[in-house]
Amino acid sequence: MTLNLIKLAVGIDDLEHLARRQQQNRNAAGNFRHRTRMRPQREAALLGGGSLYWVIRGLIMLRQPILALGEGKDEHGRPLCIIELAPHQILVCPRAQRPFQGWRYLKPDAAPADLAPGGKIFVDPEMPQPMRLELARLGLL
Repeated sequence: MTLNLIKLAVGIDDLEHLARRQQQNRNAAGNFRHRTRMRPQREAALLGGGSLYWVIRGLIMLRQPILALGEGKDEHGRPLCIIELAPHQILVCPRAQRPFQGWRYLKPDAAPADLAPGGKIFVDPEMPQPMRLELARLGLL
């Protein structure tokens, strides 16, 4: 069975902010690299088509396919896991998510649906961003 991961994008304000931050952590192949302390034990299920779902400001907003899991060390020599992600972001229907620490497994049937390519959430373009986010948190968008 394919599994996904879900992770909070701590300190990230929006989709563009995440994209800018990820540009700083690319490998030679152009894929994004995310560091985390704990290595997922169910690696085969993640690499069999799993994605990392990002929670931004309390909403699951997008996913990125997981390409590989590697090992590394932090600046103090402690081991960490490097999650290699595809360089493209796939928008999903925003869904509220309570905070948690680290990452969690997310079964495919519990994951929000992808938006159609180029798809957007249909709202009044004049609606302020904070209002849009709050309506999505409440499950009204």
